[in-house]
Amino acid sequence: MIAILGAGKIGEALISGMLRAGVSPSGVIAAARRDDRASSLRDSYGIEVCSAAEAAGLADTLVIAVKPQDMSALLEEIGPRISPDQLVISVAAGITTGFIEARLASEVAVVRVMTNTPVLVDEAMSVISPGRHAGEQHLRRTEDLFKPVGKVLRIPESQQDAATALSGSGPAYVYFLVEAMVDAGILLGMPRTTALEMVKQAVFGAATMLRESGEHPVILREAVTSPGGTTINAIRELERHGVRAAFLSAIEAARDRGRELGGG
Repeated sequence: MIAILGAGKIGEALISGMLRAGVSPSGVIAAARRDDRASSLRDSYGIEVCSAAEAAGLADTLVIAVKPQDMSALLEEIGPRISPDQLVISVAAGITTGFIEARLASEVAVVRVMTNTPVLVDEAMSVISPGRHAGEQHLRRTEDLFKPVGKVLRIPESQQDAATALSGSGPAYVYFLVEAMVDAGILLGMPRTTALEMVKQAVFGAATMLRESGEHPVILREAVTSPGGTTINAIRELERHGVRAAFLSAIEAARDRGRELGGG
């Protein structure tokens, strides 16, 4: 039995992904605070929905998908129900495996995961790290849970805050870039819908080439950048305005905020 504690967008996407991958609805249980949310999950997926404490007592794998600031209260609620033969998976930004282990019974296996919103379209990037008591079998169970909704990568927990900043927040940076490019199209006289369609396809095509070609992004960029052409003039302006440095600073700031959330 798999329990999803915190059935927001990420939690619901995992439920949907597991069911599409062949997991029976009878093997999934969710926890929801609001009655209307519980009814919606039951109607949409045919799964059982109950309190977090009840779900924790029924499942052998628990996925905690609550906000970081709600983690302490949830662990206090479910802690007495957790035993060493269960696996606890956390997708809360900034929360370390040590933080969770300290609030549960001894030797409970904990795996930390950072995923991102493309989980909603089965294109997530999920990075996983084991806690002190998590072994190979626990990592494999975690991978099996997240593979139906995207790609999974193992990293040391020391890199999780960086992964949160780079990959967890990454889609927002792409949307920000798309928004800026669309505004540029409008400035150049294009209708918004036309500009958006062009930029969406440019981003999708570039991402597909990057993933499928195996080439370094510098090589792919240089292939577009003809001597004395339009692209090199655009790149010069991006460099002149410090866009690369701004991205470095932004991702550092996101990493620092992740650390603050974990510390709080």
